[in-house]
Amino acid sequence: MAEKQESTILNKILYIVFILIGAFIAAYGLEAVLIPNSVSDGGITGISIMLSTLTPLPLGLFLAHLNIPYIYLGYKLVGKTFAIYSVIGIGTLALATSVMHHIPTILHHDSLLVTITGGILLGIGMGLALRNGGALDGTDMLAVLISRKVPFSTGEIILVINLFIFIFVGFVFGIEGAISSAIAYYIATKVIGIIENGLEDAKSITIISGHSQEIGEAIIHRLGRSVTYLPGRGGYGNEEIDIIYCVINRMEESKLRTIVREIDPNAFMSINEIAEVRGSNFKKRNVH
Repeated sequence: MAEKQESTILNKILYIVFILIGAFIAAYGLEAVLIPNSVSDGGITGISIMLSTLTPLPLGLFLAHLNIPYIYLGYKLVGKTFAIYSVIGIGTLALATSVMHHIPTILHHDSLLVTITGGILLGIGMGLALRNGGALDGTDMLAVLISRKVPFSTGEIILVINLFIFIFVGFVFGIEGAISSAIAYYIATKVIGIIENGLEDAKSITIISGHSQEIGEAIIHRLGRSVTYLPGRGGYGNEEIDIIYCVINRMEESKLRTIVREIDPNAFMSINEIAEVRGSNFKKRNVH
């Protein structure tokens, strides 16, 4: 038991370390590449960049304050741990942009190279945060909430939100800046997908373990997701076993992996992408 607790604490420390690293990488991409070349990002980060450009206030101030409502949404939609990790990530991103505000720009007057480099750096930073259970931008959480009220997917809602943001960017940075910003955002999302191993709106999880009941109860109580137990039989030992099946959204994968690893490190887990989820059973109860 003591060894398991030590392992859990070490894992949490590593998650936080990678979230911090991700925040600094994203901040460097913003301050050393994108912003000096009049290229923005999407989501709350993009709005913050526009506001800091139009006012004398620093970028970090807008990043910290505009994300507060979405951290609360993350707390309600995913759970306390995700909210705490997001506070750490967003707070570090806000601080890092202030610290790096006057660092030299590494690229000048090459819009293609600026767009690609900035998009990659942003994608790496945000991907590291998401992979380790946190977030650096609240747009995804807002999209998840809206998707429960309207007949559109999370991805479609994020696309619409960012369409309006890039129109706003066009008024501030010009049409070239808006196009470059959209391309940088697209590159960033692809890099995030690579880091997150196919980050999708929903994923189906199949778990085979001798501790199926314990894992299932942990998923219900700690993640707020329902599970289904399917009867199965082992091919080698011919023993009967319960197979767990559940569906989660993309922000919950890291926490589910942690739950399974804590209870049964040897459990077999299959993760598959889902193009669409229908039915009220995908709604989750609140967890704290």
